[in-house]
Amino acid sequence: MAKYVYPAIFEPDKELGGYCVYFPDIEGCYTQGDDFNEAMYMAEDVLCFVLYDKEKDGEEIPNPSKTSEIKAKPDDIVNLVACDTQFYKNYFEGKSVKINATIPLWLKEEGEKKNVNFSQILQKGVKEYLRLQ
Repeated sequence: MAKYVYPAIFEPDKELGGYCVYFPDIEGCYTQGDDFNEAMYMAEDVLCFVLYDKEKDGEEIPNPSKTSEIKAKPDDIVNLVACDTQFYKNYFEGKSVKINATIPLWLKEEGEKKNVNFSQILQKGVKEYLRLQ
């Protein structure tokens, strides 16, 4: 698993609005977004997905082109997109890790009386706090 940076072409969609995004160096790696910010987010996601899949399958990862070598139309935006396939793997494979959390003794005892799953509640609360749901 590694960190990568690849050039992407953000092509304005004149009919629907937003942007179509593709990576000239990676066959089958494309996405879209309703605006530039969403297109950038989706570009990072699809880049991670495709490269992670290649890593898992033992396929060769192509070298990225220099942005100066990318041929784009005048309205297109050439932008670098970064991704971390290790982070992607950890996020989507759901590997759990132990952490140390501190709560008052009385709260622990009350929770145990009611068979509370503290790990589940902590995960749910952190996801809500980070707005990941």
